[in-house]
Amino acid sequence: MFTANQNFRMLPESYLFSEVGRRLREFKEKNPGREVIRMDIGDVTRPLPECVVEAMRRAIDEMGHAETFHGYGPEQGYDFLRELILEYDYVQMGVKCLGAEDIFVSDGAKSDLGNLTDIFGIDLRIGVTTPGYPVYADSNVLSGAAGIPVGGGWERLIEIPCPAFNGFMPELPESPLDVIYLCYPNNPTGTSMTREQLTEWVDYALMCKALIIYDSAYEAYITQPGIPHSIYEIPGAEKVAIEVRSFSKTAGFTGVRCGYTVVPRTLEFGFADGAEASLNRMWLRRQTTKFNGVGYIVQKGAEALYTPEGREAIERNVAYYMKNARDLREAIISKRWEVFGGVNAPYVWFRPLPHGDSWKWFERMLGEYGISSTPGVGFGAMGEGWLRLTGFGSRENTREAIDRLMSDM
Repeated sequence: MFTANQNFRMLPESYLFSEVGRRLREFKEKNPGREVIRMDIGDVTRPLPECVVEAMRRAIDEMGHAETFHGYGPEQGYDFLRELILEYDYVQMGVKCLGAEDIFVSDGAKSDLGNLTDIFGIDLRIGVTTPGYPVYADSNVLSGAAGIPVGGGWERLIEIPCPAFNGFMPELPESPLDVIYLCYPNNPTGTSMTREQLTEWVDYALMCKALIIYDSAYEAYITQPGIPHSIYEIPGAEKVAIEVRSFSKTAGFTGVRCGYTVVPRTLEFGFADGAEASLNRMWLRRQTTKFNGVGYIVQKGAEALYTPEGREAIERNVAYYMKNARDLREAIISKRWEVFGGVNAPYVWFRPLPHGDSWKWFERMLGEYGISSTPGVGFGAMGEGWLRLTGFGSRENTREAIDRLMSDM
């Protein structure tokens, strides 16, 4: 008799953003005609760059002729895109330890972050920051890597606290971890790590022989000097880190789906019996087994991002969204609410007054201001009392949201 994966029973019934959507629908049903500004889900509003649209049109035309038709492509991505990623995102940034063979094009960061558990061994101690992106913990629960529930947590899923008094920065654990999830610039808090702080984590991983899963989906939003754009800027990181990136938030690919993951060939750990395990070869095997690759048309669109026109378009998008985030940050500061983010990341993380329950403040933000936010507790216990707003909205909606926030001053 077929039985279902019981790990699904260990998760909350709905995903954080699904729950936000459900409560928002209920609010609208009870308040017909009330206009709500959505600043919860981090979806973009700027259109695809014109050079991307043109590149995809040309690719569509190619697909309509037998001599230029493309069927199945390489699961790890076409060389024309992987080589551009290597050159512009790494070599020109001073990273010399990688090759095109280390880069795997995918349908987005979220997919890869969930799928990476396929290469994990058993009985690992897995560290996830709190607050943190829910996919890190949930994917390990679904795969069984988190173990059984224990005292409100999980047997092998270790929370790494990021307290407000420490600027929402994680402190190095006292006991060794085997896998560590880090995201900087951070979602949801908008904080960023200095080179010195990130070096401490790389050194820790080298000492413990741990693997870091480094989510740098927001690196393009870094504006301050001294903030690393890639973990591979840190010496030794190529021996302990996998980096995950996305074109979603920089180039409007949320509805197109394209990103990439870097799994260096220098990542050599071991199997339980002591035999050598190349994570690069394992990830290639995983992808060739379970993934047919990103479509040719999409990859040609991504290729266009590395042209002068594409890079200028990304810069304009980033500047547009960061202006929104900075303006939101300044408005919240003027209300004398605690706030993080909006400097090196497009998210604004804040704690309104009076301090209270995140979901109650979600409801209050809807009722008083007509603004849909994301409750911080959905990102983990350390997020209780906090809310997240996104700078990815339109300029008009962002200005209207600010006017509403300031209306009671």
